[in-house]
Amino acid sequence: MSAQTYLAYDFPLLSAFWTMLVFFLWVLWFVLLFRIIVDIFRDDDLSGGAKAGWLVFCIVLPFLGVFVYVIARGKNMGRREQAQARAQQEEFKAYIRETAADGRTSSVDELARLSAIRERGDITDEEFRRAKDLVLSGHGTTRH
Repeated sequence: MSAQTYLAYDFPLLSAFWTMLVFFLWVLWFVLLFRIIVDIFRDDDLSGGAKAGWLVFCIVLPFLGVFVYVIARGKNMGRREQAQARAQQEEFKAYIRETAADGRTSSVDELARLSAIRERGDITDEEFRRAKDLVLSGHGTTRH
């Protein structure tokens, strides 16, 4: 066994720090690269050729491409991301409103509908009064 064995205490603390720092920067670099690639595809202002050019530039010369992209178009990256987040939030709120209102009518809507039916003469005043009592008691509303 002529090979030298390194144990955990043989690895200096400063070397461990630098290794972790390099690893962190490496992961950070890939996160930045993928965010820029996503931003290239997200941007509606760029034409297809411009998107292809930026993408090739960022893949062929990644360090230079990413730094040039951040300098040239980085200011609007945050704006595009905020606009997408707002759009997603509005879609979510619209979906919630649509889902919550789907199939439910309020007692006010029911009373307005009953009044319209009575005014047309389709129901009598006595039937209207009974239906109104049902709606106000909570038994006459339609729930799915």
